[in-house]
Amino acid sequence: MISPDDFRRLALSMPEAIESAHMGTVDFRCGRIFATLGNPDAGWAMVKLTPDQQEMRAAAEPEIFVPVPGGWGRGGATRLRLDACDEATARGAVLDAWRNVAPKRLLGA
Repeated sequence: MISPDDFRRLALSMPEAIESAHMGTVDFRCGRIFATLGNPDAGWAMVKLTPDQQEMRAAAEPEIFVPVPGGWGRGGATRLRLDACDEATARGAVLDAWRNVAPKRLLGA
C-alpha cells in the first residue's frame, strides 16, 4: 500500500516535475500532465499511460490498474488504486506516464 504522500513524492521525483492543480484535482506536470492525485479519501491516483501500456498493466494487475471511464480512459488515462499498490509498481507506472509527456531533451538524461 502507498499513501497519497508517497505517490506525490514519486511524481515529484521525476525530472522537472511540478505540482499544480486543475478542476479541483492535484496534478503533476512536466510540460503536460502525466499524473493526478484524487481526493485523499478516494484512495486512487491517475497515470496517463498509452493505450498499450494501460492494457498491459490492467491485464497483469487488475486489482491495481483500471481504465478511467469514457474517452479519457480509451486514451490511456488509468486509475491506480493506492491501497493495492506497492511503491515499486507505482514508481514504474509514474515513470511510464512521465516518459509519455517529458520533453525529448529530458528523456536522454
